[in-house]
Parts: sequence; C-alpha cells; structure tokens
Amino acid sequence: MIGELRASRTDTSSSTSCSTTIEASSSNVSLQPKRCISYMTMQTLHDMRLSETLCDASIVLPDNGHEFRVHRVIVGSCSEYFRILFTTSVPSEKYLLAIPGIPSSVMEQTIRYAYLRECDLTEDTVYDVYAAADFLLMNSLIEHCSVYILDRLRLDNCVTMMLFGRQRASKTLQDSARLFILKNFPRLAQDATNSNELLQLDVDDICQLLADDLLNVREEDTAWEFLLRWIEHDPAKRSKHICRLMKTVRFGLLNTEYFLDKVKGNQYVLASDETKPLVIEALTFLYDLEMISTKAMKEMKTPAIAMPRLPHEVIFTVGGWGEGQSQSIVETYDTRADRWIKVSNEDPAGPRAYYGAAYIGRYLYFVGGYDGVEHFNTCRRYDMVLKDWQEIAPMHCKRCYVSVVALDGMLYAMGGYNGSNRHNSVERYDPRTNQWTLIAPMGSLRSDADACTLNGMIYIAGGFNGHECLNTAEMYDPQANSWSPLPPMLHRRSGVSCTALGGALYVVGGFNGLIRLNSCERYELATRRWTACAEMFHQRSNFGLEAIDDMLFAIGGYDGVSAIAYVECYSPNTNEWFEAADLSMMRSAFRAVTVSGLPNIQDYVHSNRENSPPASDVEDELD
Repeated sequence: MIGELRASRTDTSSSTSCSTTIEASSSNVSLQPKRCISYMTMQTLHDMRLSETLCDASIVLPDNGHEFRVHRVIVGSCSEYFRILFTTSVPSEKYLLAIPGIPSSVMEQTIRYAYLRECDLTEDTVYDVYAAADFLLMNSLIEHCSVYILDRLRLDNCVTMMLFGRQRASKTLQDSARLFILKNFPRLAQDATNSNELLQLDVDDICQLLADDLLNVREEDTAWEFLLRWIEHDPAKRSKHICRLMKTVRFGLLNTEYFLDKVKGNQYVLASDETKPLVIEALTFLYDLEMISTKAMKEMKTPAIAMPRLPHEVIFTVGGWGEGQSQSIVETYDTRADRWIKVSNEDPAGPRAYYGAAYIGRYLYFVGGYDGVEHFNTCRRYDMVLKDWQEIAPMHCKRCYVSVVALDGMLYAMGGYNGSNRHNSVERYDPRTNQWTLIAPMGSLRSDADACTLNGMIYIAGGFNGHECLNTAEMYDPQANSWSPLPPMLHRRSGVSCTALGGALYVVGGFNGLIRLNSCERYELATRRWTACAEMFHQRSNFGLEAIDDMLFAIGGYDGVSAIAYVECYSPNTNEWFEAADLSMMRSAFRAVTVSGLPNIQDYVHSNRENSPPASDVEDELD
C-alpha cells in the first residue's frame, strides 16, 4: 500500500511592554495549568511506552517484524481504526495487531503523534505519514500533515500535491494545489525542462486546466504554446488529442495574424481532419470582428472561443473627489475583460476622500480622510465576502492625505494632515485587538505622500511638509521599529503614488509645486539609485496606482485642471505605457487596492461575459 503511494508521488509603550512580560511569564505557571499538566502527563506516558511500562498491546509490522508496545487507551483515543479494533475484537486479538504496508519509521511517527500530538515531518516523509494517518483514521494527524504540505506549496511540487490530494480523496489538498497551478500557470508553462511536472499529466488533466476560466493567462497564446509543448513531449501518443485540446483554447482572443501563422498552419492541426471545423469557426469570428462596427460588436453575443478568462486579482477603488464633492462610488477592475464594474455596496457612513487604504484577508480598510467638511480619525472596513461595512477603532490623530499599508497582518498609517498641522507620527493597527498603537515617527513631516511594502520593509516617498513638496523618501524596519533615509528622488512629488513591482520601488506622478507630473522613476534596492522610466500619457496627482499582472496601473487623479477618468498601464519589460479602460466618472483623491484570493472573486468581475464582445477589441464601457 505504502509502496503504491510512493510510486504515485513520482507520476506599544514601556508600561505596556512590562505588563505583557508579566502576563507571559505568569501564564506558564497559573493561567494555563491544564495544558501544561496535560503535556507533562503525555510526555510521561510516552516515556513509559518507550520503556514498555504498563503497555497492554502490541502493533506488529508483518513486513519487517517490528513490534511497537503501546497503551490501548492512548492510541485508541487518537485513531478510530485502533479504537474499533480494541473495543470489538476478540480478547486474543485486542493485544496483538498486525498492520501491513506501513514502514517502521512512519508507524513510529504516528504513534508518537498519538501520545504527544507532535511528529517530525519532512517533505520526504509527510506523504507517507499522511497515507498512514488516513488508513488509521487519525483525522487530527491528517489535518496536521495537510497544513504542513500546504505551507510548502511551490512551483516544483504543486502537481505532485494535486495528484496526491486526488489519490487520498482530500478535496482541500487537491483544490488548493490545482488553484495554485492555475494561478501560476504562466511560470509553470515557461519551464522548458523535461522534469516539468505539468508535461507528465495526462490529457484529461491538461484539458481541464486549459479549459478553466481561472487559468491565469494574460494572452491566450500562452495556453496554445504550452499545449504544443505538451504534445511534443510525446508526439507519437499525444498528437491524436489535438482536436480535443484545441477546444480548450479561446482562439477568439488571439489576433488573426497569429492564428493564421501559429495555429492554422501548425503541423498537428493540418494533419487532423477533425480540427477543420474549429479552424473555420475561429477564422469566421476573427474576420467578423475586423469587419463589423463597434456598435454591432456591443450587440454581438460572444462565443465560448472569445470568452475572457477570470482574473485571480481585482483592483478596488472607493470614493474620492469628483464633480466638486467627495464620493462614495465603489468600482472594481477586471483585468481580463479590461472593464470597470460598479459595486452597489457603498459605505452607508457616507463619502470619503484623501484617505488611506489597504486590505488584510477578506477585509478592505479605509483610514482617515476628508469629506469636504471634516478631517477624519475614524476608520471603516468592508467585508468583501459578506459585503457589509463596519466601524473599527479610531486613530489617535485625525489624518487626511494619510499613507497606509498592510504588513504581516497589521495596518500602518503614516503622516497626514489634521486640518491644521502635518504629521510625522505613525500608528499601527492590530485587527486582533482592534487597537491603534503609536510607533516610531518618521524623520520628516509628510502629508500627501504614498507608501508601499517590499521585502518586509515599508517605504514612503514624497509628500508635503507644510512648506514645500518633498523629494525625500525613507524606509521603516518593523523589527527594529526605526526609520532610515533613502537617497532623494529625481523630482519633488506631492500627491504622489508608489508601489513595488519586480523587486523595485516605483514612484509615479504627483505635484512638484508648479505642475502635475507625468514622470515616473524606479528605485533599485541593490544599487540604492533612482532612475527615470517612461513618462505617462497624462499628468496626474492624487490617483490610484497598483501592480497587477506584472504591470503598473495608474488610475484617475487630478491633472491640474480637473479630475480625470483616464487609466493607463506600464510594462517594465518594454518600458512603455498603454491605454486601458477609463473609470466610469472623473475622480481623484482615492486609493486603489489590488485584492487576491477572494473566494467570491466572480462577484467583482465582469458578470455579463456571455453577451459582450472581448473588451480589448471594443470601446470600453462600464456595466
């Protein structure tokens, strides 16, 4: 049995600190006596097992004759398998149990877990321990192994984990690994080595992955080119599946020239008569798309071959300033359909602009801000799953033009303006306690700056100190609770936006005291230097900036005359900006937040996909 399993794996303030220390030191003595006594007792029982003291049963492994002396009540309390045998077998069989197919080292770990609720797992042994726990009906050990496995989910083992989860009928393992494959498909597909586990999958698995709406491909040619590589891994056996595989690729999302050159003219396609109807269907759609008017496109029903994939991430924008007042509008951006979607769940507490925002888990947090009358120290959060709003603890200070990031499950609110003064103070929010705590202040007064996280550090750039726009930037180390300066930026920037992408820090747009900027610069951590990047098409300050699909998206803002709705995206690979779908209304003074991992992601993407043409080929409009 275990041999078969192996084979499948290959196919705050000082007073606060003081009180915390006292509480922690006393907890081991008096606050949790039951837990400590329980562990000590189990350790004693485990020692008794090792010395075979008062043991009343034996587990024998027929494969090697190894015998384990145990206490029936201990192993029976952890394993349903042993409990049933010890309580229903005839007396002579209760005390000597033969368990075939489990290696000695694995049985030792399962028995150790029964006594101590701990075992020494490694990536080489965890699959066998899981299989043994599954056979012995040790649910808590199964869960323990599952957590260990999922914590180590990577590109080089995700396929193995998916197949193992399927073999063990673990929906959690199988679905988690499969979602990881879908999300990271472009990186997995780029692996050109023969050891690429994706290339070892059978045609059923490949078809299911390529047909999935959640296949994370920006361009459909990624799916087509991987399909060909899968066939070429064993063309004699796999080329016969070309027609079935072609049905999973959305050829209507390709351009006509690519389709004619790379698909229609492909040797496997030409060799199969079954593929001709698919080629004709795709060419008919692509030619029609080139010929008909934009209006007709909007009314045309989109066939399955042109249906955009679902994104794994969406950009949220909330409120801001537009049409001369603060706004409450909520919109999300579907990158696959290149569309903005209006969300009906506006904050009942009213509009908010010049705030800071970040997300943790299923919650979007909105910190401080201004509504045209009042500067806020209040904070709100939006549950993206339940779709309701809640008030959380207020900050110590009123802060609009505040910079906010999330790091390691905490929110950080930096600087800002209270209506009279700029701040250099910083507060940290712990969602578990619903409390804000003042931490080390920044080196400079800053409002209207922006911040992001990179490699466990917080970076903040630009802003206004009450006298001048700033070209300074600094970095916060949460472990040391200290700030350190960075080299000055190339330009002064207030109302700036910044984010991290590809291991670098990007600072974009803003106001230099004279004009709104369309310039962009990048900071490399290794060289500690700022370098200029390509300029945006539009000057803008107080706008949203987010990284998604390995690109930067600059959203809305103020161009010096009015709020704008323009959106553009930047590719670091080509150092170019491209136009994207506009917001539904001209607005500025909001934050954009990229959210991933939502279980209900479909609630925030383009919902009428079946009746709309590909957004990349038509005039964009908000639904």
